[in-house]
Amino acid sequence: MFSWLPCCSSTSNEKNAPTERRLRANDREYNAQFKYADNVIKTSKYNIITFIPQNLFEQFQRIANFYFLVLMILQFIPQISSISWYSTAVPLVIVLAFSAIKDGYDDAQRHISDRNVNGRKSYVVRNGSLCEEDWSNVKVGDVIRMMSNQFVAADLLLLSTSEPYGVCFIETMELDGETNLKNRAAIACTQEMGDDLDGITRFDGEIICEPPNNKLDKFNGKLIWNNHEYGVNNDNILLRGCILKNTRWCYGVVVFAGKDTKLMMNSGKTKFKRTSLDRFLNILIVGIVLFLIAMCLICTILCAVWEYQTGRYFTIYLPWDDVVPSPEQRGGRQIALIAFLQFFSYIILLNTVVPISLYVSVEIIRFIHSLWINYDTQMYYENGEKSVPAKAHTTTLNEELGQVQYVFSDKTGTLTRNIMTFNKCTINGISYGDIYDHKGEVIETNDKTKSLDFSWNSASEPTFKFFDKNLVDATKRQVPEIDQFWRLLALCHTVMPERDKGQLVYQAQSPDEHALTSAARNFGYVFRARTPQSITIEVMGNEETHELLAILDFNNDRKRMSVIVKGPDGKIRLYCKGADMMIMQRIHPSTSQIMRTSTNTHLADFANIGLRTLCLGYKDLDPAYFSDWDSRVKKASAAMQDRESAVDALYEEIEKDLILIGATAIEDKLQDGVPEAIARLSEANIKIWVLTGDKTETAINIAYSCRLLTDETKEIVVVDGQTDTEVEVQLKDTRNTFEQILALPSPLGGKPRIEIETIHEESEAISSARSMDRNIVTPDLKSAEMAEHESGGVALVINGDSLAFALGPRLERTFLEVACMCNAVICCRVTPLQKAQVVDLVKRNKKAVTLSIGDGANDVSMIKTAHIGVGISGQEGMQAVLASDYSIGQFKYLERLLLVHGRWSYIRMAKFLRYFFYKNFAFTLTNFWYSFFCGYSAQTVFDAVLIACYNLFFTALPVLAMGSLDQDVDDHYSLRYPKLYLPGQFNLFFNMRIFIYSVLHGMFSSLVIFFIPYGAFYNAAAASGKDLDDYSALAFTTFTALVVVVTGQIAFDTSYWTAISHFVIWGSLVLYFLVCFLLYEWLPVSWIVKTSSSISYGVAFRTMVTPHFWFSILMVSVVLLLPVMLNRFFWLDTHPSFADRLRIRKKMGKKPSAKDDKKTAFKRTAATRRSVRGSLRSGYAFSHSQGFGELILKGKLFKNVENLRGKNNSNAKIHPTSDDLQPMLISSVPDDSQGASSINAMHLPMGTRPQNVPHTLNVNTDDWSQSSDFRPAYAKEPSPLQGTVIRGDGRSHRNHVYSRETQVEEQPDVITRL
Repeated sequence: MFSWLPCCSSTSNEKNAPTERRLRANDREYNAQFKYADNVIKTSKYNIITFIPQNLFEQFQRIANFYFLVLMILQFIPQISSISWYSTAVPLVIVLAFSAIKDGYDDAQRHISDRNVNGRKSYVVRNGSLCEEDWSNVKVGDVIRMMSNQFVAADLLLLSTSEPYGVCFIETMELDGETNLKNRAAIACTQEMGDDLDGITRFDGEIICEPPNNKLDKFNGKLIWNNHEYGVNNDNILLRGCILKNTRWCYGVVVFAGKDTKLMMNSGKTKFKRTSLDRFLNILIVGIVLFLIAMCLICTILCAVWEYQTGRYFTIYLPWDDVVPSPEQRGGRQIALIAFLQFFSYIILLNTVVPISLYVSVEIIRFIHSLWINYDTQMYYENGEKSVPAKAHTTTLNEELGQVQYVFSDKTGTLTRNIMTFNKCTINGISYGDIYDHKGEVIETNDKTKSLDFSWNSASEPTFKFFDKNLVDATKRQVPEIDQFWRLLALCHTVMPERDKGQLVYQAQSPDEHALTSAARNFGYVFRARTPQSITIEVMGNEETHELLAILDFNNDRKRMSVIVKGPDGKIRLYCKGADMMIMQRIHPSTSQIMRTSTNTHLADFANIGLRTLCLGYKDLDPAYFSDWDSRVKKASAAMQDRESAVDALYEEIEKDLILIGATAIEDKLQDGVPEAIARLSEANIKIWVLTGDKTETAINIAYSCRLLTDETKEIVVVDGQTDTEVEVQLKDTRNTFEQILALPSPLGGKPRIEIETIHEESEAISSARSMDRNIVTPDLKSAEMAEHESGGVALVINGDSLAFALGPRLERTFLEVACMCNAVICCRVTPLQKAQVVDLVKRNKKAVTLSIGDGANDVSMIKTAHIGVGISGQEGMQAVLASDYSIGQFKYLERLLLVHGRWSYIRMAKFLRYFFYKNFAFTLTNFWYSFFCGYSAQTVFDAVLIACYNLFFTALPVLAMGSLDQDVDDHYSLRYPKLYLPGQFNLFFNMRIFIYSVLHGMFSSLVIFFIPYGAFYNAAAASGKDLDDYSALAFTTFTALVVVVTGQIAFDTSYWTAISHFVIWGSLVLYFLVCFLLYEWLPVSWIVKTSSSISYGVAFRTMVTPHFWFSILMVSVVLLLPVMLNRFFWLDTHPSFADRLRIRKKMGKKPSAKDDKKTAFKRTAATRRSVRGSLRSGYAFSHSQGFGELILKGKLFKNVENLRGKNNSNAKIHPTSDDLQPMLISSVPDDSQGASSINAMHLPMGTRPQNVPHTLNVNTDDWSQSSDFRPAYAKEPSPLQGTVIRGDGRSHRNHVYSRETQVEEQPDVITRL
């Protein structure tokens, strides 16, 4: 057990890696030497000292910011700067300050959260008293006292509790998302200390345990106290994040604190997230800088040539700068220096190809996009006092919301409410729960449907809803079969009753059991009390006490539980409930075939609409037989060898020949709108992977309920290998299967089939499976995707243990390849760290945007790992929300967040960037063309004042309006037609091709903008004979043409016109002319005489009265804008996009067709019940681990010790434990972490297989057979619902069958690979 200790292991020789942890209770001085982490939690990134340098370092990782920093430094050198330094410094400071304020605010929120958590109060035992301390002051080795409903402050070794036998109950919602209670127990030697503070103060036990790790379900250690050693395992540990429940108080010694706790080690690190657009912009900036350097080198070389051929002879008119040494020599040395200085002058002049205003505008647009999310009333979750709006916690990831391809979702609390409700049942072959109209058609129930009145039952619960009056009437009449049904639900469970404010409440290990016991209560069969010897129920107002003789507890192998009770009538009766595949095999052969068929049909119906089912049966026992069986169980329980298998065999013996009562169906309530949201997200080509800690059956049934898996799904493979080799074989075989399905068109009428990959230990099976994947060919992913959409696709289910092997370096690529073929992937029984590893695997290897969504602390790690993290403000606390980039009230709002806000943000940002690069290349390259006519002197063709205003006033507001308000279609159409989302996933609106087009468009525009006015004014004269060929006329005309053209271009680019759009676009044009008139005509000459604008004073009116000016503006507009307009009309008319067609449809007033509505609507109608998933109804409703049966029989769950005595102070011992026997488990409990798939693969009976006899699968009876000799008696006749026969050659023959005047769809094939 302690092989990990240095004294017990010869392999623990790694340097710098701790191999153990030693601590002593109540001895801070001893523990201080090890320098263990304290209990302070830190999720923030900055503090007051590190904020500025660290934030600046992060911001200068953006190449553009670093580029402008270098540029600003160059502008401080007067010899090369033609533009003032503050023209770059001020925008750069604004950008850095804006980002720093945003980052600082986000981090301040984390500081507040950390302070709230670290400031929680705990009570530390010191010197025989309790001292109140903040959580942050708790140290390793401290003993702390906790009370009911308090969070556990650190990872603790439980010492003593208020309950008998040292038992306490915890809720692990923050760790694994499960709301069912779990029990932990103190070591017997420490439990004796009880609530004795003096004794606890003197406790000086030494704990030696494993070093800090992230395994939530494992703990190995030992306690050394009073010269004795006691083993410590996970059952003795309370983890930080748990909540103490139904336990008045408990004491524990801190083993791990702060960042060493398992919760924090699973939470991951806060990472600096940047969008793919940011990374792409970095690449573009590098390319633009290289392009800028090339232009500057061209101008530098040409400057040197011009100076050598011409300039040096005119130095008397154009003197060189003073920095040039010996200017009188006018030689190559001087010219080289001048050219070198001109290189940097052109760097500064042409730097506007990457203007700092780009990043200012990007941050502003992202901020506005975040406001749209924050103030979207359609994403506001109304929930009384817990109402929450959608909130963007970051402004940097908005456009990435429009590019998501993979969504990783938690299940409990994210897709479901984790609230179980009794929905339907079948009793004696009759189905109850549906209500019908006058035509005999099923009426779908909703929140507005009026439920039955249960006020006749004083013990009923006001929240309970049921709609079928027939069941109530039959219950009141106490029909024998229905009476037995409710008695079973009231007696066969491990629920504990309590009183809370005078009301009877149930504490169940799972919400499933709670729902069933609650249903019996509301129908008049009230579970009142229990002792280790008895169960008291109230049947229609009459109290009955049943003697509890035995509990045959549930575990993952048995998949059923039974109780044996002796009723008031003296009869001994066994009640059993469990998975249908388990109960049906144990039904008495005399059971009517009609009863079997009806029950199986109803079970299939229930499972097909996502309900969780249980079969119920009972049998009367002969007292003599039971007495003999009981003695044999006690004997087997005391055996030293094969104890568990012997007890299981006796359980198997008594749980047979049951009388079938019927079945229950409970619903794990989905959150509102989840099926519709997932259906639309799937239509948008978003792959949804569910990463959950739940068992396999539960996850699969919920996946069907929420339409993650659909009736069109062609194959579902469950990978549950327990070794590296088994998982490899399963994955490769699955890949081979998927390739065949996705490569070949499905046959007409083909139906989904469920393939359960189960590798057995026989070497023949493994070698056979290996031989199947020798010639595996890597699939063409595109063709696979096409086939997937045509055929309904495939799905993969994998459990936690298999996933651990699949995520290894050797198999991770194979796993990823298989998973990426699937429409849906479900990972069950996974740890928080495994969730993050799955996300990271996709993130590292796929060029796709990932999004993680969850609501609990167990989801924090994957939320931080994904490109985008979304937290749900749910029942599981705020950890997920605090770690997220966006938070919403329910999963259904993710649909609007992505398909509306994300898509709009991406489209707006793409159009913004296209236009911004276009307008700035058009602006900057005009100066480049002018350099050929100004002696390469780095003189600008535009007025310096107008240059400063170009990006700040004349073009800023229109592009900001387009980037903030534009939309191709409205939100209604965005949701109705999810295919509109696809362009963002493949980055079709802004990529290298689009960027190059924008650059070329800008370059061509700059040529036209410069050379048409240049040609028009070349040697031109006015009618009066006055010369018009001057610099100021050319500068004014070219800049006016530039402003007119870029304004017209953005008018063409704007799809959604608003009053704001009209105001800023036309207002910017008006503003330009007002500035020109003000600058050149209206201001006094004395105000501008000392500026560069003085040479152009009066140019506005002087130039605008000439025909050359208007001819230039007209020609430039026609040459540049007319082709754009014609091109738009041509493509709109001949190749309209999907969005174009929708806009036209809306303008024409057409309403969406009924076909479109059917695509997006989803209801659980009667039609959906004829699903093809008959074999998946094994998603039975039961707790996730072994029940409380043993603890009940030992009396460990009872707070009043007096209740442990039987009636009349009887000292009779209760089966199956005895005071003179060692404590033992009634039935073997496989470790949950082993991860065996909870979907039972139906194995062929062992024996010699007859030759040439086909394997036959009766879908609705779940029986395999090789020949009639192997079949149970009841199955020897063909089932009327038999749907598929799988022959030995693997070919299927399907039979169409009819039942209840409705064609029953064929059931999926189930293939078990041996």
